[in-house]
Amino acid sequence: MPRTADHAHRRAQITGAVCELIADSGLGSVTVARTAARAGMSVGLVQHYFPSKDDMLLHAFERVSGDVAARVADIVRTGARHERTIAEILGAALAEHLPLDGPRRAEFRVIRTFAGRALDNPALAEVDARAGAAMHAELVRAVGNGVECGEVAPDLDADAAAARLGAVTEGLATRVHRGSPGAAELARAVLGAELASVFTGECRQYAR
Repeated sequence: MPRTADHAHRRAQITGAVCELIADSGLGSVTVARTAARAGMSVGLVQHYFPSKDDMLLHAFERVSGDVAARVADIVRTGARHERTIAEILGAALAEHLPLDGPRRAEFRVIRTFAGRALDNPALAEVDARAGAAMHAELVRAVGNGVECGEVAPDLDADAAAARLGAVTEGLATRVHRGSPGAAELARAVLGAELASVFTGECRQYAR
């Protein structure tokens, strides 16, 4: 394996181990020694790639965020190919941020852990803020596209609508993660209702 590829592979191994530890037992379980053991490598090698715990957490967050973004991009491509409405596509995309199954629950724990750590670390807080701003921008774009195709009223405040959709999704994710009875079904229903309040028109995009 070329050196550059080997470098990326080892970093991915370590990052994967950090994600697994957080998903299993929380941030308190993440130590260099435990990460090394989970990744199947030496402590010295882990420290070579990630000098600090925050470095490992940052890359874990970036990996999880990248995985979610890749799935959302696939949902958008597939939805457009099958001529689904923007509301339908956005609903499926936002659902990827809800911990509705094992893998997404593990991702949610990593993301929430990173956000908690960012409260006391300005460098991590900056990354967290950029991630939040990027998601908000995507929601604003989706609402704007809805205006263009007729699904959204032209006088709707796209920024406010995007903020509400983002906040509702974040709150629902927390509720689902707590494991309240019926939380997953309620989350889907609430998210659907919020989308319906924004996307009130008919799509002209695929009109024949």
